[in-house]
Amino acid sequence: MVRLSVNVNKVATVRNSRGGTVPSVVEAVEVCVRAGAPGITVHPRADQRHITARDVVEVHEWLKPWRDRVEYNIEGDPRPELMDRVVELRPDQCTLVPVRPGEITSEAGWQPDRDRELLAPTIERLKKAGVRVSLFVEAEPAAIAWAAALGADRIELYTEPYARAREQGEAEGRREFERYLAAAEQAHALGLGINAGHDLDLHNLGLFATLPHLDEVSIGHALISRAIFVGLETVVREYLELLAKVP
Repeated sequence: MVRLSVNVNKVATVRNSRGGTVPSVVEAVEVCVRAGAPGITVHPRADQRHITARDVVEVHEWLKPWRDRVEYNIEGDPRPELMDRVVELRPDQCTLVPVRPGEITSEAGWQPDRDRELLAPTIERLKKAGVRVSLFVEAEPAAIAWAAALGADRIELYTEPYARAREQGEAEGRREFERYLAAAEQAHALGLGINAGHDLDLHNLGLFATLPHLDEVSIGHALISRAIFVGLETVVREYLELLAKVP
């Protein structure tokens, strides 16, 4: 079964819009885990506009008794202070994501052959610390080959192009999905695990979850948005039930 990693960034966004401690990121993690989520993701940005450095540690501490059942994924750009924290905490996975100035959310995967001098030693350092490394990439042959050459353990396929195509209709979504099928087969042949994320939701996940060799989907915005209306525990269970039905 494809694993679900719930990204709790948006809970922190709401909290930070008012200040203080409500809603609690750790409480959100607790609800997700008790609903059955096998993974939790946080993405602390340098400006701390949602997840903060303190959140990263507090989530780590809360998850300690659950680490045999729940994976902790810290994602972000490979800036020194974040990488130091990842090595200190040793989560199950670190997903390295490029950051563009002024972006609201991630807009693209890593460009092949750029930032090699930064990424190669970072990947080596994380792997030596026992942290699985995933690179956020486009579903393109050059990007996948580059990730494998750098020594990444997994890739996370950037799925916004698929989500936008699926909004245009089922036929358009299936045509775009073919590109991801080819990407998944290439990644698997190169020994890479496969994660996916960005704008996946209950409407488009059913097809995407049939992707061969898919290990994990990371879902945040759509999941937390629906939770406003139906509750966090309910929506986590909805996603888990959908994934359980995938052949």
